[in-house]
Amino acid sequence: MDDLDALDDRVAAAAFRRLVRHLRRRSDSQNVDLMATAGFCRNCLADWIAEAGHFDKVRSREIIYGMAFDEWKAKYQGEATPEQLARMQQSVARNAALDDALDDSFPASDPPSMTQPND
Repeated sequence: MDDLDALDDRVAAAAFRRLVRHLRRRSDSQNVDLMATAGFCRNCLADWIAEAGHFDKVRSREIIYGMAFDEWKAKYQGEATPEQLARMQQSVARNAALDDALDDSFPASDPPSMTQPND
């Protein structure tokens, strides 16, 4: 058994909620930069919630962002630079191998910003 699988669900949920609250406070960290460095962003977290079947995509994004996604974009999201987009694309390419390694029932999602950087 992987040590991660041994982690109590309540502890994992608490850590997840702390991560989401942290990302809500760090609106200066753009999704495109998160994708470039970590291979996931706020949208990915919302997509993973939706993929788990608990909420639809719109509600999942509201949960992650703490507000409507369009409101968050208007308040905090800047225009992505060509350099940011290039770094993100490189990271997304590395995610293909990660998708194969993850449990098929809960795959890593492709970021919506791959084709629409401001979504």
